[in-house]
Formats: sequence, structure tokens, C-alpha cells
Amino acid sequence: MKTFAYRSTTGIDEAIAANGTYLAGGTNLVDLMKLGVAAPDTLVDINQLPLHDVVRRPDGGLRIGAGVRNSELAAHPVVRRHYPVLSQALLAGASGQLRNMATTGGNLLQRTRCRYFMDATKPCNKREPGSGCPARDGDHRNLAILGASEHCVATHPSDMAVALVALDAVARVAGPGGERTIPIEELHRLPGDQPERDAVLEPGELITAVDLPPLGLPSTYRKARDRASYAFAVGSVAAALQVNDNGTVDDLRLAFGAVAHKPWRARAAERALRGRPATRAEFERAADAELAAAQPLRDNGFKVPLIRNLVAAVLTELTERAPGASGRNAAADRDRADRNDSTGGVR
Repeated sequence: MKTFAYRSTTGIDEAIAANGTYLAGGTNLVDLMKLGVAAPDTLVDINQLPLHDVVRRPDGGLRIGAGVRNSELAAHPVVRRHYPVLSQALLAGASGQLRNMATTGGNLLQRTRCRYFMDATKPCNKREPGSGCPARDGDHRNLAILGASEHCVATHPSDMAVALVALDAVARVAGPGGERTIPIEELHRLPGDQPERDAVLEPGELITAVDLPPLGLPSTYRKARDRASYAFAVGSVAAALQVNDNGTVDDLRLAFGAVAHKPWRARAAERALRGRPATRAEFERAADAELAAAQPLRDNGFKVPLIRNLVAAVLTELTERAPGASGRNAAADRDRADRNDSTGGVR
């Protein structure tokens, strides 16, 4: 490992002035340093900064300090009650030990990566721009189907970030140029011809908090993975859904994980569903509208039907939990029974 300087700071301005690489839980950064993928000159320890609170905002939303540990955030009673999609996404990520160390800001800023990025002996445009992307012809089973470029097909690994995108969360950022806010949906970049840049942050900028707006919609997160624990998503869906008394979709928030260089907000699917009947057929149609832009590689085309099925399953679950759903389900059952009676059970 390359020799580096270490500084511990107690104030945000002091941390920014230190002009180094920020260290919180270190669950991604330290691994990259051990592998020789990252070699910072100076580590700036920000664990003593006052960024560890979760507080209610005046508008009824929530402000989450960037230093809040993932395990604490997942267990927070307000998060569990009002933002279950976020709690579920956090609990689906990594292991209990890692969640005890990982922070909100660090989770958002973990590197978008693939096996070639993590192997310093292999070419990778994210590590060495212009060296090539061996993943395109190599091992890409779990890599991007949306928004990729010829320079990079890596996927963002965060579960939490997918939920935050669906929640319209906003990052509060401090830096040498002052403070600003960035919607989480816009925080991460698609690779284009600069895959080495994962996020839109400028040098020295530090995420200090994440703001959640009030949410009155049922929400949930579902993750498909190769094994039941401690595995990155093969595909995931974060959703919040409001269905009116007539059984049509009033409001919808939808985001996908493990399909792109960044958490993917499914805007086309949202537009396709608003005002439409809350049925599995409509959910699948909306997913198809979003996935029409997919460009899978040789070995990851299975992600298209996987995401389609996840969308349909998650939205069906939320529909069944919506107020009045039991009455709508009973009416649907009666309609099916009537049709069966009139056709002798033949559809």
C-alpha cells in the first residue's frame, strides 16, 4: 500500500481545507487501497464531524446526517414507519458488520465498479482512461443494460441509493465554493466518455446530509441476488405507489438498481402508469416502456425480463396493501367467477 498522510478533523471547514480523501467507515475505500486501485495522498478522517443525527424537518420530511451508520438508519423508527423502502434497501445491503460501519455519505459515494476495475492488473477505463473496457467482451453477466457506453458497463452497487432516488431525496453538499444541494437522482453520472467520474461532486466537496421529503405513499424494495446474504444485486426495484378508490394509479415513484452506472429512475415507466389501472398487465407494460432502451450484452439479457417481473411483483404487492384493496380484490374475484360460470370455466 502506498504511504499516505492521515488527518483527523472536528469541523466541516477544517475537513474541506485539509484537501484530502474523506474517510468515514472505510468499507469501500480501504478495500480499494489494499488492492492498489485507490492511492490517496492524504486521508481526512471525518468521523468526528457533527453529521450523526436524524432529525425531522419543518415540512415533515427527514434530514439524515452523512455520518449516520447504515444499521442505525435502517432501525430508526421514523424510517421504518414512513420510509420502509429505505429501511428495506439498507437491510438488503452488505452484511451486518459492514452496515455497522458504513455511513450514509460513504454508501452514496462508493465506487461504481466491476471485477476488472477491482483488479489492478487488468485494463479499465475507470482506473486508467483510454486503457479499454474488457468487461464488454469478458465477464459482464451482472453489468449494465441501461445507460452504458463503449467505455464502461459497470453498475453502481448501492441498494440505499436506489431507494433514495425513488424517494426524491436531496444531498446537501459543502465544499470550497460553499454549500449547494443536489438531487440524489442527479448525484451520480452515466459513464459517457468519462467513466472515471462516478459523481458530479467537485474536488473537496463533502456530503453533509441527505434530505427526504414527506412521503405518504406505501413503499417497498425488492432485490434479486445470486445468494441470500452479502451479495450485490443482480437487479432491484424501489417503488412507492398510490392507488385511488377506482383502482387507478394516482402517483408512482420507481427506481432500478444494478442495471446502470448509476441508480436508474424509471421515468418512462412512471409516465406510462399514471392514470392507468393498477393491474399486473399495466405494470408489465410500464416496465416494457422503460426497458425499451435497454442494450444488453451477450450474457446479461436476462436482466430485462428480471426487472420486468420485479416491477410487476413489487407494484402488485403495493396495490394489494393500498386502502380499499380488499374490496377491489373481492370484486375482481367475483368478476372472474362470473366469467367462469358463463363459459364453463374456459377462458
